[in-house]
Amino acid sequence: MTRSMQRVAEAVADDPAGCAALTVTGLAELTGTSEATVVRTARLLGYPGYRDLRLALAGLAAQQQSGRAPAITTDIAVDDPIADVVAKLAYDEQQTLADTAAGLDTVQLAAAVTALAGARRTDVYGVGASGLVAQDLTQKLLRIGLMAHAHSDPHLAVTNAVQLRSGDVAIAITHSGTTGDVIEPLRVAFERGATTVAVTGRPDSPVTQYADHVLTTSTARESELRPAAMSSRTGQLLVVDCLFVGVAQRTYDAAAPALSASYEALAHRHRATRRGP
Repeated sequence: MTRSMQRVAEAVADDPAGCAALTVTGLAELTGTSEATVVRTARLLGYPGYRDLRLALAGLAAQQQSGRAPAITTDIAVDDPIADVVAKLAYDEQQTLADTAAGLDTVQLAAAVTALAGARRTDVYGVGASGLVAQDLTQKLLRIGLMAHAHSDPHLAVTNAVQLRSGDVAIAITHSGTTGDVIEPLRVAFERGATTVAVTGRPDSPVTQYADHVLTTSTARESELRPAAMSSRTGQLLVVDCLFVGVAQRTYDAAAPALSASYEALAHRHRATRRGP
């Protein structure tokens, strides 16, 4: 541990109840460190992210007070009331966003934004839940006048990747970092000279060996009623929004008119239609 990480570890050991009540930002301020340091400390202690450490601290605090370990968890049970389901999901989503923001490498993010802003063409690869995120990114880029395509069909993804070259961008979205249907087209794009970006929950996974820039999302835990895809998609969407806003800032003179034009083109579809007598 670095000295700053030691301060975080000592704080949670000395006052688990107090730290369990703090957000990642609050604990960073308390220890005079950064949010990224708090997240790295949690991972070094064996937890996927800060929210998991926070839950463990709450359990430890309750155990110290009562002498027994309570069931402190955000896992949703079959007989949970719907109000509890809402509260647990909202809490988990908030922690996913906080963990992702704290662990996101802004230097890598800025480099990816620069590449996207100047790209001739952008291809985005993702399957399953990650495929939905890929579509979200491409439709955002299209609305500000950039050429972007989302590929969920692995054959189509590879055949399109062959056409990429220097000046193009390829983005692979895979939480596990081991999805072959996503890794293969990214590898082809990498070998063709395109700038490559990996959005993944595991920075040491196979997809990163073909990525010029790696953007890491929070590592989500799976449960019986809530597959990891739900939380991982939340982190991925945050990264996508960061990429889009960054690109829109860099290309504002062209992006602003393009957005206005797209809004105007769709405006008539959102107007209420008057019913006849």
